[in-house]
Amino acid sequence: MDTSYPRDDHKRERAPGSPPPRDHLVWSIFNTLYMNICCLGFVALAFSVKARDRRVAGDVEAARRFSSKAKCYNTLATAGSVLLPLVLAALVVTGVLHLSKLAQESVGFFTYQLSPSDDEDQ
Repeated sequence: MDTSYPRDDHKRERAPGSPPPRDHLVWSIFNTLYMNICCLGFVALAFSVKARDRRVAGDVEAARRFSSKAKCYNTLATAGSVLLPLVLAALVVTGVLHLSKLAQESVGFFTYQLSPSDDEDQ
């Protein structure tokens, strides 16, 4: 049994003209520190480290798979961290506008019901 590291049976060389797979490590670190919604930044960081390890070991195909997963989780973390506050802000603004409209409509109703001039006429 061969216990040498890295294992040569999984190693696939890349084509001479193709660039090595990217590991997206910097993007993953940024997402882990600043945009870690639902721990997606940390998961992206784990896959980025795995992609870098596989690339250094010479397993280009595994590095490409881990790189693709890291990119996907980084995209989800970035989109979630940017879109979620925008959606919440839009909900707050529309809620405030709706409540102000209801308050304006109800002011007329309550002033009509509470006015003392109606009781004096009868």
